[in-house]
Amino acid sequence: MSESRTTTKLQGPPIHPGEHLADELEAMGMSANQLAQALHVPANRITRILNGEQAITADTALRLARYLGTSAELWMRLQDTYELRKAEAEKGEQIAREVAARTA
Repeated sequence: MSESRTTTKLQGPPIHPGEHLADELEAMGMSANQLAQALHVPANRITRILNGEQAITADTALRLARYLGTSAELWMRLQDTYELRKAEAEKGEQIAREVAARTA
C-alpha cells in the first residue's frame, strides 16, 4: 500500500528559529538588547531565543512580525518546524516501532 498523503519525512537537522533571528539582527547591525527595547520585551527573552534556549511564543511572533515587517505565522512556522524536526530526530524511530500505521 502507498504511503499516506499526511505522512511526511522531515529533512535536515533541526534549526532553532533563533538562528534565523540572529541572521536578521546581523543583517540589520542590531544587538539583542536593541531588539528587545524595540519589541518592549525583556532582553533575556531575546538572548534566550538567540541561544536556542527558549521557544518563540505567539506574543513574540506578533512583536517580531510587526517590527520586522514579516508575518507572525512565519515565526510560528519556524518554531513548529524546529520542534517537529527535533522530535523526529529524538523519537521518530521509537514511535515508528511502537505505532503501527493504520491500514485501509
